[in-house]
Amino acid sequence: SLPPAMLILIVHALTFAVGLPANVFTIATLLAKIRRHRPRPHLTAADLLLLHLTTADLLLLLFLPFKMAEAAAGMEWPFPTVLCPIANFCFFSSIYLSTLFMAALGVERYFGVAHPHRYGRRRRLWRTAVASAVLWVLALSHCSVVFVAEYHRNPTETQPHSAFRCYDDFSAAQLRFVLPLRLELCLVLYLLPFAVTVFCYVRLIRALLPRPHIPREKKYRTVGLAVATVVNFGVCFAPYNLSHVVGFVQQRSPEWRPYALILTTLSAALDPFIFYFSSSAVRMAVGGVVGAVRGQ
Repeated sequence: SLPPAMLILIVHALTFAVGLPANVFTIATLLAKIRRHRPRPHLTAADLLLLHLTTADLLLLLFLPFKMAEAAAGMEWPFPTVLCPIANFCFFSSIYLSTLFMAALGVERYFGVAHPHRYGRRRRLWRTAVASAVLWVLALSHCSVVFVAEYHRNPTETQPHSAFRCYDDFSAAQLRFVLPLRLELCLVLYLLPFAVTVFCYVRLIRALLPRPHIPREKKYRTVGLAVATVVNFGVCFAPYNLSHVVGFVQQRSPEWRPYALILTTLSAALDPFIFYFSSSAVRMAVGGVVGAVRGQ
């Protein structure tokens, strides 16, 4: 069978190869849309949330080569010790930024249909900007646990040039600190956003489908967005967050946790489907690329 480190390396490499160009394409498309409408950019609340979601994906992809090198070294950290908490802080923060901004996108879509005239575009954009800042603070503050966990590592295990397993092989004292915080991450940054997302998309679809004046294509896009988001939550993030619950109950990190963690990176490759269903600018850009390829 395939060694675990090799499996992790292959999945990370595929995610990087697919996710990086897709997310760069998306953010370039959204920024081009903003530039076309200067000096008053026609930026919607959904566009702003997509920019944040793409930024979270790019943050993960930026530090994914560190995880690839770690897997290539047999899951031992091959870089200076100081980079271990920094890389993991950015890596884990990107995971929960994704769950938070996917939930925020669901909320924005729901209110845009259920209460379209309650808030003007500028007011919705301002509220979205404030909410986005809060979500960044929420994710970054929770994921700063990696700095504390590594700080409490035995000094003999963290010599600058000695091999060690980054954010792993915790002592009993470290586990007493880490496991409850992991459970909190699961409850606050995964289960709550997932519940909000499911609620919003169920209500959104129930509100859209009976309306005969709404084009069928828009209804299909909404269903596609809901399915892509729920699959992302369920396939990419559920196993990893389940490991938090199991670890808290068993008072140790589950042996299958590394396999669950690699699934989270797949979100960077699946998120472009959310971008496609959410943004007309992205759909037009993709259509242009497909048309150009077919014309050759």
